[in-house]
Amino acid sequence: MTEQTYQRHNIEEYVVDSEPFYLPVADEVALFEAAYAERIPILLKGPTGTGKTRFVEYMSWRVNQDRVKAGNPLSSLVTVACHEDLTASDLIGRYLLEPSGTRWIDGPLTRAVKHGGICYLDEVIEARKDTTVLIHPLADHRRLLHIEKLGEVIEAHPNFLMVISYNPGYQNALKDLKHSTRQRFVAIEFDFPPRDLEGPIIEHESGCNRETAQQLALLGEKIRNLIGQGLQEGASTRLLIYAGKLIERGVAPRRACEVAIVWGLTDDHEIQKSVMEVVTSIFA
Repeated sequence: MTEQTYQRHNIEEYVVDSEPFYLPVADEVALFEAAYAERIPILLKGPTGTGKTRFVEYMSWRVNQDRVKAGNPLSSLVTVACHEDLTASDLIGRYLLEPSGTRWIDGPLTRAVKHGGICYLDEVIEARKDTTVLIHPLADHRRLLHIEKLGEVIEAHPNFLMVISYNPGYQNALKDLKHSTRQRFVAIEFDFPPRDLEGPIIEHESGCNRETAQQLALLGEKIRNLIGQGLQEGASTRLLIYAGKLIERGVAPRRACEVAIVWGLTDDHEIQKSVMEVVTSIFA
């Protein structure tokens, strides 16, 4: 993978030229391809650690395979990790002061709009409301980006696609996706994969053996059954992979699960004890 890192404000831009590992759970690949063909903006919603970011990387790679067959240059994937201090200038661009004067530098959104990349705004509800509003003209029939500081309006490249994600479990009255934003996107819901798929994912990503991977997948399933019984959210596939990596490195399974899963899920000692009982039932 060829990667260029935009150092400011957790922004990455790169060309996905090797296939990321991704196992489809339902029809999400077909839905994305249909939406991309019509350039319909896409909203990915689901708990953290369910593969939303990996899915976008995988679909960017698939898009580029079609471009290679057609003899076109590869398009980039621009990922922005949204946060409460993210400003419109961080996305669109800004003037930089230099000894010779000022120079305008395009932001990640502007570069994706101009060159036809996929712009992925991760956890978009973490961004300020006035920042997310600027994507509205890009996420409807207009497909326009207004750059007020330059007095310009840019029409999006035909290959440009806007993708955003958020975790509905974190929403509240003060931090939720506005209806005016939500209704500009088609939504694809993500959840934790079933055990028969999660096992192979853990095995591939962590390098642990198949038996351990299946035990970790079972552990994830049992922990998620505790949601609502004192536990606010279940163990993500990511945490199960971390545990698998520690086990592969020689850490005892119960200890690996304790530090990678139990302590990461909660600080409540009673709930920790309950979750550890589940761990012990699997890794006796």
